[in-house]
Amino acid sequence: MFDVITIGSATVDVFLKTKSKQLELERIHGHENVCLQIGSKILIDQLHTSTGGGGTNTAVSFSKLGLKTGWIGVLGKGHNSSIIKSIIKKEKITFLGKEKQGDAGFSVILTGLKKNRTILAYKGINDDLELKDIKKAKTRWFYCSSMLNKSWMTIVKFLKSTKANIAFNPSTYLAMKGKTFLKPLLNKCSLLILNKEEAQFLLKSRADVNVLLKELQKLVPLVVITDGPNGAVVFDGKLALKLIPYKAKIVETTGAGDAFASGFLAAKIYGKPLDVCLQWGFAQAVSVISFVGAKERLLSKRELERRIKLKKAKVVKL
Repeated sequence: MFDVITIGSATVDVFLKTKSKQLELERIHGHENVCLQIGSKILIDQLHTSTGGGGTNTAVSFSKLGLKTGWIGVLGKGHNSSIIKSIIKKEKITFLGKEKQGDAGFSVILTGLKKNRTILAYKGINDDLELKDIKKAKTRWFYCSSMLNKSWMTIVKFLKSTKANIAFNPSTYLAMKGKTFLKPLLNKCSLLILNKEEAQFLLKSRADVNVLLKELQKLVPLVVITDGPNGAVVFDGKLALKLIPYKAKIVETTGAGDAFASGFLAAKIYGKPLDVCLQWGFAQAVSVISFVGAKERLLSKRELERRIKLKKAKVVKL
């Protein structure tokens, strides 16, 4: 029996940072864009390689937090898949998917863009998960991150008959398809975790976080919405709480959402109240954004509890 099984992607991530004046930010149609000269050669000042993907990011976090963890996904046969496989083995995560012919997911991440980043993502073999690829196992929770195309349909079919609890963290890609498209999984969910932008896309609404929270809770019993520097809110139909973050060092934000979601759910699996769940999610996310890489400094259960004891974020009732 597993405590949690994650379902989602795995990638190799390459982080690039440049001080080149050939890279410019321009504001167009109300938002900033990264501009590179066509035909130019841009010198890179810093390069860092690690692994990412919602399925393995959260699996590593859950395992570090002391939970028996499995991961359902797809690995290819090449060098990048070998890198991902070695991380899974090192972190004592049971692989419940399949190795197939094809290339692993790969992302190129431009960092240092006003403490933000732009990601070029190649999904690769991640989109090719089939029912026959999944090794069935008993678990208390399934944590489902975003997968697309064939993999999405496989997830919906696989989770249709499960009696385990389901947590769902959709990406922008899925949220943009709206609640009708996501209904087959939303109807099975016990917990929905997403950011404000994803919540707005899912409901096709520009409403504020508090309105979004109440509307989404009509679909899923427990809802958490993160809102960057504004913190996070949670609502279970009776109790609504908001975490007000303290100022934290930001080096690179990739993986912050996965860290928060896994920290929150881990606390819930341990039977913690909602305010503590928020604290766990925030502490795990703060640690990750202090380094480059989505898994670079995920905390163990002891480290996380020590960090919260030393410094707590404020949690208030809404």
